[in-house]
Amino acid sequence: MRLAAAVIVGLVAFSAGWLAMLPGLGFWDTAELQTVGPLMGTAHPTGYPTYVLIGWGASVILQAFGEPAFRMNLLSAICLAVAAGVTVDLVRRLTGWLVLGVAAGIAMALTPIAWAIGTHAEAHSLHLAFVAILMWLLVAWEADGQEARDDRLLVAAAVVFGLAVGNHSLTLLLAVPVALYVLAVEPRILQRRRLVIRCVGSFAVTLAIVYLELALRAGPFRAALVYGAPNTLEGFVYVVFGTQFAGSVVSPIADLPLTFGELAGRAVAQFGVVAPAIPIAFVVTAIRRPRYALLTGTAAAFTVVFAASYENADILRYYLGPALMAWTWVAILAGTVVDAIAGVAGYPTGSRSERRLSHLIAIVVALALLAPTALAIPARYGAVDESQKRAATIWADRALQIMGPDALVVSWWGYSTPLWYHQRVLGERPDIAIVDDRTRLDENLGSVTDVIDANLGDRPVYVIRQKSYEAASLAMRYELDYLGGTDARSLTLVVGPKVGS
Repeated sequence: MRLAAAVIVGLVAFSAGWLAMLPGLGFWDTAELQTVGPLMGTAHPTGYPTYVLIGWGASVILQAFGEPAFRMNLLSAICLAVAAGVTVDLVRRLTGWLVLGVAAGIAMALTPIAWAIGTHAEAHSLHLAFVAILMWLLVAWEADGQEARDDRLLVAAAVVFGLAVGNHSLTLLLAVPVALYVLAVEPRILQRRRLVIRCVGSFAVTLAIVYLELALRAGPFRAALVYGAPNTLEGFVYVVFGTQFAGSVVSPIADLPLTFGELAGRAVAQFGVVAPAIPIAFVVTAIRRPRYALLTGTAAAFTVVFAASYENADILRYYLGPALMAWTWVAILAGTVVDAIAGVAGYPTGSRSERRLSHLIAIVVALALLAPTALAIPARYGAVDESQKRAATIWADRALQIMGPDALVVSWWGYSTPLWYHQRVLGERPDIAIVDDRTRLDENLGSVTDVIDANLGDRPVYVIRQKSYEAASLAMRYELDYLGGTDARSLTLVVGPKVGS
């Protein structure tokens, strides 16, 4: 029954991702992950080697479902399904109610940020699955009493933690919460040296094997797309630790009213009418499951503070872990409500009448828990639906048709990645040189104008720039043919230098 319920909820989550799924190629990081997965290459910092390795396996196993880009999108829906299915049994262990686990699993999967990452290639979808699995292993290990505890579950948690770190460095924020939880469950665990060594060793070996992918695929077994130079010590540190993003973290307490206001707004947007119950649910969790509250409360706090402090990119997806944790708190609150209502009836504890009434109440409470999500499905589907988005495929096809033989295009990240996909995964237009800003750095090619000047007159040269000031600067220096656009922010042919420039 437990497995069947988890599978059914997983299928619901997968179906939700499938219905809203991007049908093919995307722009930006989506296209990059759709490229490095099938190629077993290296993504932008922190390299995401776990995602790359699993993505490569998925691209092989899922060949019957379509082209590589779609297979990588499909992997995200699978990860969402795994997270939802695991949540079912996690909540069952925490509350004793399978039906509440079903409600929490479905509600979590249909939370806007979770549903959205299940529709396209995204490392955060795998992160969500790892967080769910990690929490399940830790809660399963806790058990009741040291004699009943299965330490293999803790070793497995160490392995999963290593895989999760290799997928996304956001996992490192869970290190202290996990350590506190383990110490709370077993205060004398440091005296069990063999177990500690097994756990630390399992984590270290897993992490080493995963990150070896970066060095090998950038070195002796070089992939067709490698970010940076992780086969050197300096390059490895640069990619793994994301030093290019240094300075992206700011103080979240600079404007506390604004920060709290934004967090409250995000909670309402994700949970709807359930949002006000989350603080109450955490308090109840702290009373009923104090060690689990310690684990998830500190993990959610660390993650939320970091997400509120990070300014580099869209960080809404950084709240995925806390969203999953919040749904487990709400489920624990729901379980408390079930027990309280059943207790009022006055039936003898454990009697058939008491069990029947409790099951009936649990079903009603689970339906009430799911009702806000069910009512919000049409609006949420409209917001996350990518099933009709073909802009990247259309743009890349047109760009590759327009560019002449042996052309060079000086591109930027958002447009470079779909071009790389077509060229290096699908094998189209191998004659074209795609010079991204990253390429200019890695190959010491100089500025955009240095690259243009070095090739102009020898081959067709095209540019695509992101910033309006860059486009304006190029227009002042070169004669440009905008090929249907209005400036160099779209694909533009560099005809030649302007007279007198």
